[in-house]
Amino acid sequence: MAQNGKPRPGDHDLAGVEATDYAGAGAGSTNGIANGNGNGNTSASPYLATAFASPHSLRDALRANGKTELDGNGSGTTSEEDYDDIASPPIAVLVPRKPASTTSSSTTTSTTSSNASGPSRRHLLRSETSSSTLSADELSPLKLTTVATTTKRKTNGIVISPNDAAVHDVVRRSLQHARDSSSQGGRAGVRRGKFSDLVFTRKFSTFDRQNLDAANSPFHGFFTLFWMGMFLFMVKIAADNWKKHGSPLGTNEIMKTMFRRDVLVMLAADGVMCGITGVSWLLQRAIRAGYVDWDRTGWILQNIWQTIFFAGVVGITLLRDWPWTHTVFFVMHGMVMLMKQHSYAFYNGYLSSAYKKRAHLLSTLKQLEHVDPVRSPSQTEPPVSAISTDHLAHIPSAHEYKERRQSISHEKDDDISRIAAAISSGEPLDEEQVQVFERILKWEVDALSSELRGKATTADGAYPNKLTYLNHYEFIVLPTLVYELEYPRSNSINWYYAAEKMAACFGVIFVMIMISQAFIYPVVVETVRLKEAGVPLAERFQQFPWMMSDLIFPFMMEYLLVWYLIWETILNFLAELTYFADRSFYDAWWNCVSWDQFARDWNRPVHNFLLRHVYHSSISAMKLNKHTATLVTFFLSACVHELVMWCIFKKLRGYLLVLQMCQLPLVRLSRTKWLRNKQTLGNMIFWLGIFTGPSMLCSLYLIL
Repeated sequence: MAQNGKPRPGDHDLAGVEATDYAGAGAGSTNGIANGNGNGNTSASPYLATAFASPHSLRDALRANGKTELDGNGSGTTSEEDYDDIASPPIAVLVPRKPASTTSSSTTTSTTSSNASGPSRRHLLRSETSSSTLSADELSPLKLTTVATTTKRKTNGIVISPNDAAVHDVVRRSLQHARDSSSQGGRAGVRRGKFSDLVFTRKFSTFDRQNLDAANSPFHGFFTLFWMGMFLFMVKIAADNWKKHGSPLGTNEIMKTMFRRDVLVMLAADGVMCGITGVSWLLQRAIRAGYVDWDRTGWILQNIWQTIFFAGVVGITLLRDWPWTHTVFFVMHGMVMLMKQHSYAFYNGYLSSAYKKRAHLLSTLKQLEHVDPVRSPSQTEPPVSAISTDHLAHIPSAHEYKERRQSISHEKDDDISRIAAAISSGEPLDEEQVQVFERILKWEVDALSSELRGKATTADGAYPNKLTYLNHYEFIVLPTLVYELEYPRSNSINWYYAAEKMAACFGVIFVMIMISQAFIYPVVVETVRLKEAGVPLAERFQQFPWMMSDLIFPFMMEYLLVWYLIWETILNFLAELTYFADRSFYDAWWNCVSWDQFARDWNRPVHNFLLRHVYHSSISAMKLNKHTATLVTFFLSACVHELVMWCIFKKLRGYLLVLQMCQLPLVRLSRTKWLRNKQTLGNMIFWLGIFTGPSMLCSLYLIL
């Protein structure tokens, strides 16, 4: 039963289970968005509730709720990236009645009471480890104390009231979780699940002009200078082409290659490729109907289909002998479709197993209703004393369910299986067993219901209600590779903004073609001429330093422009057309001091996919430790990149694979005492790799 509007752990309405409000699911999030407290529990954000109810576009909704929510770096969100080891300094803490001063070598703090600062002060709610020993009695009259923090990194937050009962409830649950984690050995003793939560929220990308933080940045002038310089650079190239060839485009071989043949064939093949991703949806429908079991044959069929799918993608480029421009686009887009299908299938397959388990538990509960308990102590196994009931003190939720499942020893039988076997056996049960069994089963049903709801804001969005044809193809066009039942969405399309991004897309492509034609194409032609003339390898290799020096600056420009083309123009264009509100496609990768940070920040969509479906899945399914899982993730990414290079050059050399795997020892080196906390030196080493890597790779593939 509910008390004061809050569900009591273990309570459940059997009659309304299919349309239940999933007791405990709503306690973790509001509108399906997690406002991170760093431990997997989520709290309701007043801003997010307002933003979802607002009938404005993404820009208007974010501006209406304050400038601090418009950060492109996502500093106000947390995810389950447990191998990042990023520690954020506390901006506000909860302390007992007597304020406590906080000192640190990296932060300067001054403590003022909430009455002095007022409820409108902006800060991010966090709890310190030292506060985890506070009791519930101490928390009830707790005062909120704001700690003004001066750090090198700007951190945005939300406006909260110090007397808000919801705030006290959030902190109480956060501190309770901290105590539970410490009593269980902390994070090190808990395995991450295959589908640890990723946080989606409303935000703009860093360089988006609608991002007020970017527009008001003290470095905004450098952004303007870059594009002014690019414009003048294009004018200079066009003038030189006019002088030499009588045309501003010069000889224009690259553009002729792009449109010489098979353009329509490639576009038609791309459309067919996107269409046949529906095979993954059909398989999930068969699983839902009971024709296929995901845990037995479903995942095998999915992997077979994915292998056939990508083999066909690569095969058609070889069969048609497409030029490198067609090959790059088609193979890369095929890889995107492959990752989308994998995420869609494996997440829905996981939910199908949870759905079947919940149905089994509901059937077991109905059996338990007809059991007449005996008065004397029952000898039927398991006795109540042998069953863990500690989790019943927590609100049943997907997070608590995962934490409990991951902490269960593999040698120990699952309590639920033992309880179900006892009920099905028909052996006598005493009153205590019946009561405890009922509470445990109802807790499991509620937790599984929360799991089936995922990020959905309503019961209608829970599995299997979203297992539709339209939902699948909507996900196919969304600018994300990680499938969720629901994403934060904007309510309207800014068509002027979409047109601006489309124009920028074609403009950047034109600039890339001009740079390639003027500075890269002549070097490639000269290398091909040397090979056709039969020049020995030793003599050709003597040209390597000069070739690399000729390519280093144009490749650097191409590298930056390719990144801007995909992650700023194309993805923002798709996001605007599809009402997709989370525009955090990248973080400030240009400030990276290590290669693992670059892997996270340069390409957030792919990083999120690898984090969920490779890193966490390998830990959960293959029982790897996090260091081995990181190695597996890097190796898989390197193999995929090497496959793309093979498709382009039609030869397998492994240069890119080796260079990418060399990032791992560099990561270890960055954590040594010689480089730790030396951010400028680390950033210089990072940029040295970005400068030399692309030109070195191209030179090696051309010469050898």
